[in-house]
Formats: sequence, structure tokens, C-alpha cells
Amino acid sequence: MLPSSSLKEGKSEICSPLGEHRLVHHPCWGALGSTSSSQALEDYFCITSFFPFLKQHPKVRNVFNLDFPDSNHLAKTFTVVSGPDMVNLIYHNFFASKDKVTQVINHLHSNINPLVFFHLRYIRLSLQTNKDGKIPVKNIYKMFPADKKRVESALASANLPKGKYDTIKPDVFTESAFRTFLTHLCPRPEIYEIFTSYSTKPTMTKENFTKFLNEKQRDSRLNEELFPRLRQDQIKALMDKYEPVTTNSNRGLISPEGLLFFLMGPETSIVMQDRLAKCNDMTQPIPHYFIKSSHNTYLTAGQFSGVSSPEMYRQCLLSGCRCLELDCWKGKPPDEEPIITHGFTMTTEILFKDVIEAIAESAFKTSQYPVILSFENHIDSVKQQEKMANYCKTIFGDALLTEPLEKYPFIVLLLLCSCSNINSPPVNPTPHPQGTAGQEVTAYEAMSSLVNYIQPNKFISFDNARKKNKSYVISSFVETKGEAMIAKSAVEFVEYNKRQMSRIYPKGTRMDSSNYIPQPFWNVGCQMVALNYQTMDFPMQLNMALFEFNGRTGYLLKHDVIRRSDKKFDPFCDRIDTVVASTLTIKIYSGQFLSDKSVKTGVEVEVIGLPGDPKKKYRTKWTTTPNAINPVWNEEPFVFEKILLPEMASLRIVVHEENGKFLGHRIIPVDAIQSGFHHICLRSESNMPLTLPALFVYIEVKDYIPAAFAGNQKMLQQT
Repeated sequence: MLPSSSLKEGKSEICSPLGEHRLVHHPCWGALGSTSSSQALEDYFCITSFFPFLKQHPKVRNVFNLDFPDSNHLAKTFTVVSGPDMVNLIYHNFFASKDKVTQVINHLHSNINPLVFFHLRYIRLSLQTNKDGKIPVKNIYKMFPADKKRVESALASANLPKGKYDTIKPDVFTESAFRTFLTHLCPRPEIYEIFTSYSTKPTMTKENFTKFLNEKQRDSRLNEELFPRLRQDQIKALMDKYEPVTTNSNRGLISPEGLLFFLMGPETSIVMQDRLAKCNDMTQPIPHYFIKSSHNTYLTAGQFSGVSSPEMYRQCLLSGCRCLELDCWKGKPPDEEPIITHGFTMTTEILFKDVIEAIAESAFKTSQYPVILSFENHIDSVKQQEKMANYCKTIFGDALLTEPLEKYPFIVLLLLCSCSNINSPPVNPTPHPQGTAGQEVTAYEAMSSLVNYIQPNKFISFDNARKKNKSYVISSFVETKGEAMIAKSAVEFVEYNKRQMSRIYPKGTRMDSSNYIPQPFWNVGCQMVALNYQTMDFPMQLNMALFEFNGRTGYLLKHDVIRRSDKKFDPFCDRIDTVVASTLTIKIYSGQFLSDKSVKTGVEVEVIGLPGDPKKKYRTKWTTTPNAINPVWNEEPFVFEKILLPEMASLRIVVHEENGKFLGHRIIPVDAIQSGFHHICLRSESNMPLTLPALFVYIEVKDYIPAAFAGNQKMLQQT
């Protein structure tokens, strides 16, 4: 299901642009959320209508007149789906009394700054009142369970009741009072250290604040003509915004508290905000993009005995995934409805029709760009294939492009990636390294007529592909085959992926649905690196972090060196002539609210990128005493020198307890990092934002200068 793109016979590439989808089936509501006791922001995905879940309930249908043609229930209903991952979900169904009262809620929930999280915590406490309309103090103790004595002391310092059975009047529990409580609960000595390096007085002047901004918060690589420094009126506006004492801001002064609030605000986000929005050129040929892809999308657990569910298709699409897999098998008499399951295993079966309906409902809610359906066809029945084709046509409707568009005569619609060889599947339950891929049966007229833009072919050799020069051919590779090709012919693999597409999928022996590391395949330009979305392991975390950018479209434009035919690229090289390498320096200062328990903690930092990038994994020391509320490390900076291709590298930061337990992490593309002091809000293992846990760091990204020339640069800076 693709809005637009095309092929030309004999041309060396698919040459038309990606087009935005022109048809939206239902109104779209954005993701909403709630906060769990484990501090995870459970704002997974919102589904636009609750009828997929409640349409079988007669009482609901009667109460809301769902059976009347003019009830217009779709304009009144929506479902909020929340949970810690894509499998364990809770559904909250809403029905409005009037039409069109629902609205789009579109916030960058994954990159909210700490001040917003503190505000959300305040709102939550304010709403949790007792029957007298007062805030129970016990709720504050529950929210910060790591150290009850510190909570008690902080409440007293903020002049708030501290007894566990006490209550607070709403007019007393103001947001200002809550912030005062937090500053006493989580004192920040490192902020005062930074403050005193620019001012020896209780407040900092505008001139010194300007110096701080230019020296610490500005990227030294920026051209001052193109990116001028902040004007004095802009700096004064920042002081007015964050300085809590009005008399200070009126006099052009900022206090340590004001500096702290500034460093927790959106202006100091570690991520360049414009990179989160749709920022890539979306008019390139489809092979020029990385495409967010799922493997065996229907499974919620293991590959051998897991439960299959149509809901996984909704959740993958709503997370921004653009390539889904459907393993199609013959349905049993009497209905003979085609099913989707993992063949020759104990995984459960679901109806093909239910999956197509789920895809139709959610396909273009998060992203308006092409959805690619990868059909692994094991149905040797003409009748059942005709059923499949009919469901695709009737349920997808106009969203399914089966004929070339007149407006785009050479546009390729990459609808289905399907093998159509004539091998019958062997009855053998033993896991095969390639799974059931490559064991498909013949695609008959009804289905094959839908697959009329992309030709899936068995890969023979790079030389053969180069000679045939067919941009519309796609081949799939099991991870082990792909790894061998990278090791033997990386440069040829890069050239192959410039011209046509490849899809990588997990080996069949990954029965636990674990994932392979996707980075090596991205390094050679593989477009569809399909992962098991039900398993939120490190490879999946890396995948989710990367595709968070470019507006969550599910498409990321590849770098010039792995996209343009006039450039040659070897991912194993030690320098790239047309790219300036980077050096990244990071200093871990402190952490805030890292755990619900009083434990010792440590931080691990690494860079993931090309084989020639720095391999060292740095670690802080464990904190000397158990303290998860405000641990301080303040150690020497970690330096990652010579990151060859910053656009293809990511910084990974992980926080652990002393016993090795995972507490939180963050993965950010190096080229999206802003230099300066930052509070990095951490994510859960499922890559969901944690509302309080954060690290305070200083990061500097500079152009790499070889040691032989570093002395010359220092001399130039001093003159």
C-alpha cells in the first residue's frame, strides 16, 4: 500500500518520489498517555475507533445506536491504547455525546524536557485528592519511595505537612511549592559549581550569562554569519522566563535556581528539535531510504509457540513501521478462510481478513508514507488466493494502488514483497536457519496481479544484478547470509543497495524472537532491516531510536556515500574523503531519580557506528553510597575520537544498578546531538520515556583534528 513511486524498465533506479498518502479512512487522534508507578510514560498508541474492540457487544451497540446508519459513531469514538510495550496493552474506550469533539493531540512525548515531566507529576498529585478535595501527603511518599526520610525533610523545608496521614489544601500545594520541595529533595551541588565558575556572587549578570551561553551552550562549528549568536533581548527573555525571583530578572540577574531551570528547559534539549520533525528530502527514489520494517509481525512472543494477534499490526503501524510481514497459510474446511501463522510451529492462527482490517485502520495514522506488505505465500489454493485478493481490494479500497497512476506514468507502487517460486513446503518441524522463507508456493492470477510493481527475485550474485540493472527487483537475505556478504563484499553490497532494494530478516533459529544488530546492515545501505517488534532488546532499542526522527515517517534518507552512484564507500575504511569526522566528548556529572530504591548506580557510554569508529565502552565508577535520588560522579570526560561518519553513528548511554539491573538508557544519533549542558531524560527497555529518571551531562561535538595538526590549531586559536 503505497501512495506513489515507480519504475522504468531498463533504468538503473526507481526514479520517482515518495508521495504522501492521499486517503485517510477515519479521523486521526494522536497518542495519549498515563503515568505508571514505575515512572514510565505509558503513552503507546491510540486507535481511532473503538468499534474493532466493542462491535460484538450488543449492549454497547444498543446504548450508542451503533447500528443506525446516521449514528456517525466513528466521529464520536476513539480508543486509547497504553502499555509498557506492544504486547501488554490496556484499552480505554471513549464515546463523545457530540460529533467532532475529539481533537488531534500531537506532542513530542518522547522528547519532553524535565520541567514538563515535573509539571505532569504536579498535575497528577493535584488531581489525586481525597473526598475533602485535599492532597494526601502519602501520595507524595508513594511518588518518591527511594528515601522516605529525605522526602520528609524536603516537605518540612518547603513548609508543607510531612505526616504520612496529613493532607494539603490545593491553594497551599502550588506548583511553586512543589518545585521548592523538589529542590530540597534533590539538591544539585554540581549546578552551583558551574554557576560559581561564571559568578562569585549570589547572582549572575546578563554579561556573564551571555558568556556562559556562548562558551558552553553554542556549537563551536557553527558559522556566525549563518547562525548568529543570541541577541541581548533574547538572552534577557531567557532570564525572565527561568529566574524565579522577579526582582533579579528585572535587574538583569539570574540565580543558581534560575540557571538550573534553564538547563532543564526545552532550549537545552540534547536533541536538535528540527531533526525530530520531517526534515529529509522525501522526493528521492525509494531505495534511497532506510525503511522501518517488521519481521513476522503477527507474533506477540516466541517463534515456536507464541500467540499471534492482529493487534501487533496496529501497534507496529502506529509506532511508524512501514514494512509488515504476513505469513499466509491455507484455512481449514468448511470456511477455508486464509490464515496467518508461523508454519510448522505451535504458534496460534489468526484470520487473514482480520489482519487486513487492522492494517487498513492504522496504516496512515502515524505516517502518510508508503506501507509495504511482505506476503510470504504458502497457500496453493486458487480459491483461497482469490479470497485474499478480494479482501485486499475491498478492505483497502482506494488506498490499494493496483494500476499505474496517470499522473505518474513511471511511478512504482511497492505494494507487496512476495516470492512466487513453486517449491512446496516440507513437513519438517525442525527450525531452519532461513525459517519458512523461500518455501512459498505459486502466486496465482488473483494475487500476482496485485504485485505488479516490484519483482522479488532470488539473489544470484552482485555481478548478475549489476548486469541486469533492474531497479524494481528486490531480494531478501537471512541475517547470516547478509553478514557473510558484508564480510566478503561490503563495497559491492553498498553499490547493490544504491540501485535496488534488499530486505534482511532474522535467522530461523532465533526461536525466542531475539534480534540481530541492525547497524552493520544499515552501514551497507540495506533498506528493510526487519526486526521482531515483540522483543524490546538492544537491537530493537537502536531501531526505535533511529526512526524517531524525520517526523516518525518510517523513512530516513540515506547518507550521500551510500546513496549516490558517483560516490564509492567502504564501511570498513578508516577515513572518508568527502566527510569530516567528529570527536565527541561527554562528561557525566550526576543523575536524578534513577530508581525507586536507594541503590548504588553507574553509567556506561558507547558509540555505535562504522567498524572503524571508536570501540571503547566507557564506564563511571559506582557511586560510593546508595543514592538514586541525586548521585554525583563528576569524573573525567569520556572522549570518542574520530567518528568517521557521524550521520551513521549513535551515542548510547545506559544506567545500571551495582548488581547489573537496568535502570534506563538513551540512544541518540550523533549528528542530532547539540553541544552543551543537558539533562538527558532516560527511556525504559521498551524505549518509553521515563518521567523522572535523568542524567545531567556536558557534551561537546567537534570536527576531528588529527594529533599532528592539533598543535597548529591551538596556536591559531591563541593568536
